[in-house]
Amino acid sequence: MLGPVPAVVLSLLLLFTLFLLTSAAQHAKLSGEFYSALLGVNILGILALSILIAVNLLRLYRQLRAKVLGSRLTLRMVAMFVLLVLAPLTVVYHFSVQFLSKGVDSWFDVKIDNAVDDALLLGATTLEAIKQEGVDQLVEGARRLESVSNTFEIIPLLNELSDEGGYLELTMYTQEGRFIASSYGDEQFLLPSIPDERVLSQTSRGQEYAGLEPISGGGQQLRIAVPVGSAVMGEPNRILQALQLLPSRYAELADSVESVSAQYKQMIFFRGPLKFSLILTLTLVALVATLLAVWAAIFISRRITAPLRDLAEGTRAVAAGDYQKELPVNSTDELGVLVQSFNEMTQKINQAQSRARRSQKEAENQRTYLETVLEHLSSGVMSFDDNHKLRTANSAVVQILGAGIKRGLTANRIGEEHPNLDPLFSVIGESMTRRLTEWQNEVTIFGSHGRQVLILRGTKLTGRGDYVVVFDDITDLIQAQRDAAWGEVARRLAHEIKNPLTPIQLSAERIRRKYLGLLTGADRATLDRATRTIVQQVESMEEMVNAFSSYAQPVRMELKEVNLNNLITDVSELYKRDDRGIGFSYDLDTQLPRITADAGRLRQVLNNLLINAQDALVNTEAPAIVLSTRTVETGDNSYVELVVRDNGPGIPEEMMSKLFEPYATSKEKGTGLGLAIVKRIVEEHGGGVWVDSRPGEGTRTTIRLPQTNHRSNSVTEFAKVGSTGEKA
Repeated sequence: MLGPVPAVVLSLLLLFTLFLLTSAAQHAKLSGEFYSALLGVNILGILALSILIAVNLLRLYRQLRAKVLGSRLTLRMVAMFVLLVLAPLTVVYHFSVQFLSKGVDSWFDVKIDNAVDDALLLGATTLEAIKQEGVDQLVEGARRLESVSNTFEIIPLLNELSDEGGYLELTMYTQEGRFIASSYGDEQFLLPSIPDERVLSQTSRGQEYAGLEPISGGGQQLRIAVPVGSAVMGEPNRILQALQLLPSRYAELADSVESVSAQYKQMIFFRGPLKFSLILTLTLVALVATLLAVWAAIFISRRITAPLRDLAEGTRAVAAGDYQKELPVNSTDELGVLVQSFNEMTQKINQAQSRARRSQKEAENQRTYLETVLEHLSSGVMSFDDNHKLRTANSAVVQILGAGIKRGLTANRIGEEHPNLDPLFSVIGESMTRRLTEWQNEVTIFGSHGRQVLILRGTKLTGRGDYVVVFDDITDLIQAQRDAAWGEVARRLAHEIKNPLTPIQLSAERIRRKYLGLLTGADRATLDRATRTIVQQVESMEEMVNAFSSYAQPVRMELKEVNLNNLITDVSELYKRDDRGIGFSYDLDTQLPRITADAGRLRQVLNNLLINAQDALVNTEAPAIVLSTRTVETGDNSYVELVVRDNGPGIPEEMMSKLFEPYATSKEKGTGLGLAIVKRIVEEHGGGVWVDSRPGEGTRTTIRLPQTNHRSNSVTEFAKVGSTGEKA
C-alpha cells in the first residue's frame, strides 16, 4: 500500500506545474518557450495521479478477491469517503467551470476588437501619409538632378536638397547600386546606407520606394528611393535615396499600437488553452482531493482492521506449515487477548511438529538403512502394491534379469514388454491374483545370461495389500550340483563296473586259448561262440562306460570368436562323401555375426546332429538334410540360431519327453548320449536346444546361442508350446 508522501508530493508538483501553465497561457513570450514542455509535464502528472489511484484500488480489489479479513470494511469506508467528497466536489466543480468559461469569454469583447482594429488602421493611414509626403518631396528633388551629370555639380545640389528636406542622408546611386555622391545631415554617418535588392528592383522598374525601418538606438527612420532620369539621351537612370528620421511621437505611437495589437491577438490565440488550463487545474484538484480521500479511507481502515489482518496472515502461515509465526500484540483489549491466544497455540503446535519431525527423521534413517541393505543384497527384491503394480526394485533385479524394468507397471504388463521374462512375472501375477499369503516356485527363464533357473519366494505384507517378492539365480548352483552328481556316478561306474571288466575279458581269452584246441565238434563251436560273445560284450560295456565318463566330466572350453557358417560347411563336407546318397542344402545368413564359443565343442555338436540325421534317413527315399542360420531378437537379447532339418520318418511321440536324457534312444545300436552331450555343450555356451518332430514329416533340431557369451557354465532352455516340441 502506498503511503501519503508520494500522493502529497505528486499533488504539490502537479499544482506547481499548473500554476506555471496558467502563467504561460497569460504571457505570450513565456508560452512560446515553455508551454509545450509544461503541457507534457501536466499530462504525465495526470497519468501518474491516475496510476496512483488505480494501484490503491487494484490492491484493495485483490484483497477483496483473496477474501482478506478487513477488506470488505475497507471497501465500505472507501466508498463512504468517496461519496462524501464527490457530492460537494461535483457541485463546486460544475459551477467553477461555468464561472471560468464565462469570465474568460468576457475578457474578449467585440468593441475591444473593433477599437484595436481602428487604432491599427489610423496608425497605418498616418504612416502612409507621411511616406507619401516624403516621396513627393524627394521626387521634386530628383527632377532638379535630372539635368546634372557631373559629380562636382551633384554634391552641392545634394547638400542643398538635404538641408531643405532635413534628411539624415541623401545619396545617389547608379541603377546597379554603385555609389555616385552623397550628403549627410548627421556627422555620425561615415558610410552611405546601400539600398538592398528590394529597393533596387523597385526603382529599376521606374517606381518609388518608401518604407519604415527600426534604428539601433531606438526609434524608426523612413527610407525613400526614387528613380532619377537623365537629360542626355542614352544615359541610364540613376537612383536617389533619402533617409529621414521619423518624429519620435509618431514612432512611439506606432510601437504602442503595434505592441498592444500583438498582445491582444496573442491573448485571443491563447483564449482556448487558457480556458482549458484553468478547467484542467480544477479537474486535477478534484482528482487529488478524491485520491487523498480514498487513501485516507484505506489508511484508516487498515489501522482499524490491522489485528484482524494479522490473525488472518497467522492462520494462513499455520495452514502452510509455518508454526513459528508470532503475531505482535499491540493492545490489551479483546483483539489483543485473541492474538495472545493465537501465539500460545502456535507455540504448542510448533513443539508437537518438532517431535513429529524427529520421528519422521528416524523413520527416514531406517528407510535409508533398509534401502542400503536391499541395494547390496545379491538377491533380487521387488515390491508390488495392492493393484499388482511394481513399486520398487533393487539393483540386483537388473543384474540378474539383465533388463531394466519400469516401475508402475503390473506384473503381467512387464511380462508383455519383456517376453523372455514372462514365465517369471506370470507366476508372480498369478500368485497375487490368487491372493496367496506366501508362495515359492522354481522358474526357468531365458535372459541376457542365457538359461537361468530362479528360485522365487513371495509374501503378502500383514495389514496391507502390498507384496514382496525375492528371487535368486540358482543356475550355477544347479550346474555345480549336477556336475558333482555326474562326477560321482562316473567314479562309481569306473570303480564298480569298469574295473571288473578287464579280469573278465582276460579270463575269457585265457579259457579260449587253453581249451579251444582240446575240444572238437559241437563242444569246440560252443566254447568259441561263448568266449567271443563274452569279449565283445565286455568291449561294448567298456565303450559305454568311457562315453558316460566323458559325459559326466566337466567341460573345459577354450572360447574365441567363431564363424558359425564356415564351421557348418566344414563339418557337413565330411558327410557328403558318404555313399548313402544324402543331399545337403544350405540357407545360411551372410550377415550372421561372429560368436564367442569353443569351435571344437561346436564341431562335436554338429557331428552328433548330422549322425542322428543320417541314421534317421536310412530307409528314406530322396534323403535330404537342410542346414540354416539366422539372427533372432528376443526381448532385449540377440541370438544366433542354427537349424538342422531332415525329411526322415520323425521321432516316436513316446520318446519326445526323454529325448535329452542319457541312454534314451530308439536305435538298435548306440549309447543314447548323443543329444545329451549336445544339450550339455549348448548349455555350457549359454544357449538352448529343442527338437520339433512329427511322425512321417521329419525332424527339426534348433540351437540358439547368444551373440556374446557372458559365462561358460550358464545353461539355456526354451519353452516350446505343443506336443511336438521338446524343451531342453
